[in-house]
Amino acid sequence: MLILSTIILGVHGLLLAILCGFGLHRLSMVYRWYRYRNVKKNLTPTEKFAQKPSITVQIPLYNERLVAERVIDAVAALQYPAGALQIQIVDDSTDETKDLVSERVRYHQQKGINIHHVRRDDREGYKAGALKQAMASATGEFIAIFDADFLPHPSLLEDTIDHFSDPKVGMVQFRWEHLNRKQSALTETQAMMLDSHFSLEQNVRHASDLFFNFNGTAGIWRTEAIVDAGHWSADTLTEDLDLSYRAQLRGWKMIYLNEQSCAGEIPANMNAFKSQQHRWVKGGIQVMLKILGTVWRSPFSIRHKIEATFHLSNNLAYLVMLIDTIFLLIPSLFIREYYGYNQRFMWLDIPIVIMASGGHLIYLIFGQVALGHSKLKALLNSPRLLLLGIQLAVNNARAAAEALLGQKSEFVRTPKSGDCNKEIKQKPRKALRLYNAVAPKGMFFELLFAIVYTLVLFWAFAHEIWFMLPFLLLLIVGFANNAIGAVFQQHAE
Repeated sequence: MLILSTIILGVHGLLLAILCGFGLHRLSMVYRWYRYRNVKKNLTPTEKFAQKPSITVQIPLYNERLVAERVIDAVAALQYPAGALQIQIVDDSTDETKDLVSERVRYHQQKGINIHHVRRDDREGYKAGALKQAMASATGEFIAIFDADFLPHPSLLEDTIDHFSDPKVGMVQFRWEHLNRKQSALTETQAMMLDSHFSLEQNVRHASDLFFNFNGTAGIWRTEAIVDAGHWSADTLTEDLDLSYRAQLRGWKMIYLNEQSCAGEIPANMNAFKSQQHRWVKGGIQVMLKILGTVWRSPFSIRHKIEATFHLSNNLAYLVMLIDTIFLLIPSLFIREYYGYNQRFMWLDIPIVIMASGGHLIYLIFGQVALGHSKLKALLNSPRLLLLGIQLAVNNARAAAEALLGQKSEFVRTPKSGDCNKEIKQKPRKALRLYNAVAPKGMFFELLFAIVYTLVLFWAFAHEIWFMLPFLLLLIVGFANNAIGAVFQQHAE
């Protein structure tokens, strides 16, 4: 009994230490942002091209009838020398999107725009396969990529292409903004999460010359860098992260422009959001398994390797939390009670909770501060941020487990409605009937989590451990609400 108890407490402590490590890493982003906040700020190219180089703009599409015409009109309006700009609408659609695209492309061709409708008969390689195949007919020295729900402002290419005057620069990434940020509480909370990724992570990694990644859209690649790095590959679900690391390992420099933004659309409902998160998390772990060993064998510095390890593995936190909650939380509480360890361990509970969850929360709140947004509003939104994190836990843990087990899955497009105003927030439901998000799985586990944490709540109440009650209540509400809400939402659609 003593040996088994020691093993359970030891493994439980190890998993909590791993969660604390991820939390402290998030917290370090805030510290490092202060340290590097003025480094590479307002970057200006050291030289300018005497003559603007050729660019191919690629718009990958798959059944995007609600946003296809909008993005085609936006890229047709890009201000760039006409003789140096080619636009490819890379279309794998199987529904009426292909007809809408064909008609809109023809309209702009008649106005003299160098725009082409690039069709495929299959989805081999999904987005990576489509981009790779379209490059065979691309004429640009550089490739700008925008997803169907993004809207580049007209001068974006003209304003930024000179960063490639340094021949070692392989990619330039722009910060994402959000067309439908104010559409609902869900979109506003998602926007805060993405803001932290760009304003802190991308900014810090770039400013401190560490590896960072292309985000799949709103960026420009040097064509030579894509080919030199081994081209687009479809063996992971995050082809953008994969190519970014391979290119940097080949010695290509990458630039993140926090002051240059490009607006895109955030998933309008929870099912669509979770579907997108599943792809990002699973793809991230797939890239970790594929690339991390190469990173550690490379001649890059130890700080590159440590940061890359956190970057590529941070999505494992969800799986670690799930395993600990299901298998170890209640047994460890029972053991503490049985051996009378409660008072002794209580002094560890507080710093563990602060490090494991507080680091993530501070990181999310500080993302707003880094962008100059309201500090008060960020603080008021903190319960919503915690709740959304809880609502993603099972979904993202499942994605991480599938990646570790080597389970393959298709590249699932995230449905976008094209409606971005709060006043018409009822419209997405109608629109999404056309493109239902993949129904999230894991409702059983979410209910199980709610039950486990309810038991822990009673235990904490009985032992007067008051500081744990708010956290436990939030966990119970998050998991129960998510499981029930997913069922109702899918039924409503």
